[in-house]
Amino acid sequence: MESIGVLMPIPMSSYLEQELEKRFNLLKLWTVPHKTQFIKDHSASIRAIVGNASAGADGELIAALPKLEIISSFSVGIDKVDLKTCKEKGIRVTNTPDVLTDDVADLAIGLTLAVLRRLCESERYVRSGQWKKGDYKLTTKFTGKTVGIIGLGRIGKAVAKRAEAFSCPIAYFSRTEKPDSKFKYYPTVVELAANCDVLVVACPLTEETRHIINRQVINALGPKGVLINIGRGPHVDEAELVSALVEGRLGGAGLDVYENEPEVPEVLFALENVVLLPHVGSGTVETRNAMADLVVGNLEAHFLKKPLLTPVA
Repeated sequence: MESIGVLMPIPMSSYLEQELEKRFNLLKLWTVPHKTQFIKDHSASIRAIVGNASAGADGELIAALPKLEIISSFSVGIDKVDLKTCKEKGIRVTNTPDVLTDDVADLAIGLTLAVLRRLCESERYVRSGQWKKGDYKLTTKFTGKTVGIIGLGRIGKAVAKRAEAFSCPIAYFSRTEKPDSKFKYYPTVVELAANCDVLVVACPLTEETRHIINRQVINALGPKGVLINIGRGPHVDEAELVSALVEGRLGGAGLDVYENEPEVPEVLFALENVVLLPHVGSGTVETRNAMADLVVGNLEAHFLKKPLLTPVA
């Protein structure tokens, strides 16, 4: 398989690069100055693309690679892959579900605690020496708060399980009610937001879920409510979120993802009721290595004509 060209658009994981280089001819697009010409020069040998949540394969790239057979994404989300074109051309698509569920769910709870208990601001309070001048102000309890979850898939269920350990009532919204779920179902996001204290976004990004968090939802969540986004940045109308936080119409937010990463609205930097993370939901050594193994395993399975491990299409 050493002659098979595998295109990687951006750096993702040194471990993943090493494992791919052991088996394939890995082409690192970010290392060359003239990317369009590079793709053209290697179009006859590139049979696979390794993408992620930031860089996948649009219709233009797919059209430039006539020998492309498979796109293996180093992520669960595949919104950067043109699935319609892949289906038309018979190109297989895989992702990395399950292995990152725990880390992302852990982070959702961590963000919730950080916002409600002002952990980041409290830590800065100590570092800056202000504690010597007086105690930090009182914050808000998490235990017992109602947690609303948008998307009760793998990650949503894992968030619910963790929140239950804090004695939190759970409610959810999804496209359809889950008959096997014991949690309260709301048929609209606005109703869910109006009936919870913490709203967690954990659904896939699709055209239907783009800006699923809009002004109406934010207002329903209210000045004591907290929004946690561990899904995708475009799930949230960022301009509406910023104005709601600045105006006090929303109580707080914990964000791991943003609409135009790595750009983050600078007005958020000064707000103590907002916790900002640089899209690190699956960012542990253990999980990223497991994701890499799954990417490589899917590629090997495809080229050895075996069943794919985690097929999307």
